[in-house]
Amino acid sequence: MGCGRNNDVRSTSNCVCDVVQAIKDLQDNAVLADECEDCPSCFMEPLGSLVSPSRRDQPDTRVFMLKTADGSPFHAFFTPEDGACVSIYFRVEDVFDNCCATLRVLIPGRREGGNFVPVNLVSGGDRCCIDLTRVCQVNRFRASNDCITVDLKCFCAIQCIADVNLGLCD
Repeated sequence: MGCGRNNDVRSTSNCVCDVVQAIKDLQDNAVLADECEDCPSCFMEPLGSLVSPSRRDQPDTRVFMLKTADGSPFHAFFTPEDGACVSIYFRVEDVFDNCCATLRVLIPGRREGGNFVPVNLVSGGDRCCIDLTRVCQVNRFRASNDCITVDLKCFCAIQCIADVNLGLCD
């Protein structure tokens, strides 16, 4: 059932786990592709196929979001930077032990005059909620030094956002 890869309802496979493992494999192999598709598959397209053709740096990361059972974006904290300290964007670092993963929290940002400016995704008086209008401002990412370990079986969806070069594999 999961992700259209296996119609056997008895399968113990988890689609989010499968996709994150595939993204990890793509990052490890970091191969560029020349072909584009209307809606590329997170786990089938080579790393670099989510990048515009003018991109000069070879991507080392497929940025993605995870969604919880209620459809909201999963979030994690990172060391504060310019008022921002919450992100919904991740890079897979490792997949292990039957669907657990170590994810690097990515700092969401936007480009202003050639500079990276962090985007604070949290809003509201109680500062508890991800502001989806602020998510639309994000078009750049930077690696944080913060990682989180998750059980991938706890998520219902994964969405690939972009292929970027974070300079982590140099």
